[in-house]
Amino acid sequence: MSRSRILATAAVGLALSVLATACSGGTNAANEGGGGGNALRIASVATDRVGVEALIAEFKKSNPDVEITTSFADTDQYQGTLRTQLASGTAPDVFFAWPGNGNPGSIEVLAPTGYIEDLSDRPWVKDIPDGIKPVTVVKDKTYVVPLTFAGIGALYNKKALADVGGTEPKTWTEMLTLCATAKSKGKALFALGNQTNWVTQLADYALAATLVYGKTPDFAQQMTDGKATFAGSAWKTALDQYLEMNEKGCFSANPLGTSIENAISQVASGKSVGLIHVTSGLNQLQSEAPSGTEFGMFAVPATDNAADTQMPGAAGGSYSVNAKAKNKDLALEFIDFLGTPAAINIYAKETGNLPGIPNDQFQADPALQPLVDAQKAGKTVPFMDQLWPNPKVQNVHFAAIQDMFSGKATPDQVLTRMDEAYKSN
Repeated sequence: MSRSRILATAAVGLALSVLATACSGGTNAANEGGGGGNALRIASVATDRVGVEALIAEFKKSNPDVEITTSFADTDQYQGTLRTQLASGTAPDVFFAWPGNGNPGSIEVLAPTGYIEDLSDRPWVKDIPDGIKPVTVVKDKTYVVPLTFAGIGALYNKKALADVGGTEPKTWTEMLTLCATAKSKGKALFALGNQTNWVTQLADYALAATLVYGKTPDFAQQMTDGKATFAGSAWKTALDQYLEMNEKGCFSANPLGTSIENAISQVASGKSVGLIHVTSGLNQLQSEAPSGTEFGMFAVPATDNAADTQMPGAAGGSYSVNAKAKNKDLALEFIDFLGTPAAINIYAKETGNLPGIPNDQFQADPALQPLVDAQKAGKTVPFMDQLWPNPKVQNVHFAAIQDMFSGKATPDQVLTRMDEAYKSN
């Protein structure tokens, strides 16, 4: 693994302060560049809000006098706003940052500008697993504490699957058959919220894990060396299968008119059986579903040999310290708290993921067992954008997949556009 995580495009200009939520006595003024003293400002993506709030509650038990102000935003808004605030000197003290490369909020983009603090001497750094350590460093310096290990798979409502008389598919053909079965029962197998741009990548990442990286483990290095391209690889098969799933009724109606929030609601209510999503979506499903609803997960098969199947899995929720934090000492104290097993376990549990720094005390949600098993068996591959050289590839990917679903682009055209972005500076 040599670079950054999944999710979203940059939408510059929407202030996080608009979405600020005062916590434990914090004020909106802190988001406008105030702070210092005994105040701390923390920002994160909206999907991880429950994890952040749980950590703050725990931190406050030992630090009752600290005033903490939090800000949360959807991923695409967050990335652009974060860069704007860092450039203007108004960024939060501690904030969500993506490991490796691949989007505007990733450490390989932020570290060279001097925006984020070198954390190499912090006590938790020695415990970062070798498997994810490469995406936490830039030029041998550590810039994030990785709180979670996240995966991409099919999260599903167990009752909805039982209602259609289905079982977890192990092969590509079994999955297409289950799509038809679910459709005949008035349900979609997968809700798909491609109106939300970062969601566009999840299904083809799940397919490409097996079709591309499972069969050619060094594909990312081949790309780096100029020996492979998206267009000339099994990425073409992954996109063809993505469209085939849509054509055969695997997805809910009108994906481009469906937001991720609506897709989550479809699965929580049982209208759709499941959705292909990041494991953190489990928490959202559980919070929205009726009491007692049980969820499961399976790796998305892409071939008719179940032994081929791989899952995307990588360092997930991670946090950095603003190099110009108003209260650097307090920010570092909080980041060290984040690196403790107790904090890591709280965050992983609340966000529906596995610990980024493993420990013996963590008990995984049973729904996540397939990811646990895949990780142990060496059946995971990094999130694809973690291995891309610049944020442009991901942004082009988002837009091109939406064009593909609207009939404005073919899979070949999507991949050609991604190759052009990959080669750009």
